[in-house]
Amino acid sequence: MDFVKLILVFVEAALELVPKECWNHRAVVSDARRRNKRPDQLLLDRSYHHAAMKNLVDAHKRGRPDIVHFCLLTSLGSVLSKMGLLEVYVHTRDDKLIWVNPETRLPRVYERFKGLIEALYEQYIIESNGKKLLELKDGTLTDLLSTLRPDKVVLMSEKGNRLTMKELGMLLTSYKRPAVLVGAFPRGEFEERTVKVANAIVRIYDESLEAWTVTSYVICSLEHMLGC
Repeated sequence: MDFVKLILVFVEAALELVPKECWNHRAVVSDARRRNKRPDQLLLDRSYHHAAMKNLVDAHKRGRPDIVHFCLLTSLGSVLSKMGLLEVYVHTRDDKLIWVNPETRLPRVYERFKGLIEALYEQYIIESNGKKLLELKDGTLTDLLSTLRPDKVVLMSEKGNRLTMKELGMLLTSYKRPAVLVGAFPRGEFEERTVKVANAIVRIYDESLEAWTVTSYVICSLEHMLGC
């Protein structure tokens, strides 16, 4: 078995700052006042900005930072991560790339998580005691994969080939640095450019599942094969 490390990428993540066309909407202005921030400093969040999002392009895929929050907590808290066998990245729908240090202890409280990511958008790097915890850069998913150079890219989609947990684990452990792409948006289809970067498309169920459920399944498939 030549497996070295899993690269897990949460793609097309519904994670972005409030777009300019929504800054003056009363829902956004009210939220900004509540949090003592400017509208352009806020993460777009459907829980607070639903009314402001009605006319946005692809509104059904946007404004869900909680999905990334759940997925990161699930992955960083795994045995696979604690063993140093996991690299985690976030690719957003507007082509931002976030590197996450596996040693990062993210806030468990959602509002604190939003505050951390908002700070990341302003500072580009979050550090603690001289250690880099998070880093934000501009870049596409293709840019990220070109840098990481995985030897297999697997997209998790209900349109892929059905694999059992054991079969998925066997597939991933047959490569040294496989990358698994998990959609981090609430509903809708993957963009064609995302589909094109994949060498394989895999499903674990015949219907769509929550992103954190897929994340847990992928990680468990590897932990089982590696005897973690």
